[in-house]
Amino acid sequence: MNDILIQNTTAFFEKSFGSAPQKIVLSPGRINIIGEHIDYNDGYVLPAAIDKVICFAFEKNETKKSKIIAIDLNEEFEIDLTQEIQLSDVVWTNYIRGVIKQLQDNGFSFEGFNCVFSSNIPVGSGLSSSAALECGTIFGIKELFDLTIEKVDIALLGQKAEHWVGINCGIMDQFSSVHGLDNKVIKLDCNTLEFEYHNADFKDYSLVLFDSNVKHSLFTSEYNTRRIECEEGLSIIKNHFPEVKSFRDCTEEQLLSIQDKFNATVFKRVHYVVKEISRVTKACEALDNGNIEILGQLLFETHYGLSQEYEVSCEELDMLVDTAKSDDKIIGSRLMGGGFGGCTINLIKKGHENEVKSKFSNLYLDTFGIELKFYDVKISNGTTLL
Repeated sequence: MNDILIQNTTAFFEKSFGSAPQKIVLSPGRINIIGEHIDYNDGYVLPAAIDKVICFAFEKNETKKSKIIAIDLNEEFEIDLTQEIQLSDVVWTNYIRGVIKQLQDNGFSFEGFNCVFSSNIPVGSGLSSSAALECGTIFGIKELFDLTIEKVDIALLGQKAEHWVGINCGIMDQFSSVHGLDNKVIKLDCNTLEFEYHNADFKDYSLVLFDSNVKHSLFTSEYNTRRIECEEGLSIIKNHFPEVKSFRDCTEEQLLSIQDKFNATVFKRVHYVVKEISRVTKACEALDNGNIEILGQLLFETHYGLSQEYEVSCEELDMLVDTAKSDDKIIGSRLMGGGFGGCTINLIKKGHENEVKSKFSNLYLDTFGIELKFYDVKISNGTTLL
């Protein structure tokens, strides 16, 4: 699938600029196996890069201006590297403006370049196409102009660019886009950026995303509320257990022993967080031991927590997971990402994928009048030079 993308991107570049590109870069989207809403609660996440990518073609153009063409949008823009970089009304261009600004602000020196890019990452489905765009652009400029930038700094520059655009994201998306490895998941500490790889051999099961095709507008307001509720909950825990510095130091037993000190809502939020942090560790053990059935069970538990305790699900996602639970071809399913829409991630017995897709597609259409989309994903390498 990526071969065709690479051919088309290269051909488009040659047609646009009359020369062959000097560098081709592939930058992937990502999934998160488990550890949802934990990045800002001092836990661990378990992301991986996937085989859906943005393909970039680059060349130096020996001027002070850069011309960038988005093939899929049929849009282009030019940026003068000698002028101060400002936000534009054309939103997609801001991610690229943002990374150029971050590189300049951090003292990296480079000249003008031409770039075209095309993607097979589904936009708006929670697979982090924006992180792929940021990290791929930085990586291409680094390769083109022989800049010395470590992987972790590519991720941090990408994150800063996204903050500049106005999206206050954590580090997980950019980090996994850059650090991904074929058939490995990354256990990442979002605070210290320490990480370790674990095998991602799902044995007799395929990873399939079901895209609900809904995005409820609650996300931003509810996200901020959850952060406040968790901070309040943590301060109550610290009052009773001074040795607890963060959620990862707190056991479920400690939490249950002071349940009456919380209001019901805050207790539900922190109970989810403490349980989810421990589920990430259990998921790593399950993968290391090749026990994919246990991993599947953990996914179901996470969804229950996100739906009933953290309350970031919606009826469409709950219906998909409830249906998965009663289907013996599926051993695990949960909502993936911020919630209130987007995708569920599912572990399906190999050989039964089409049958499952057909069943869910019909049921979902009958129930909500919405078409369900499916993405088969494989765990793949991070941002690379072809």
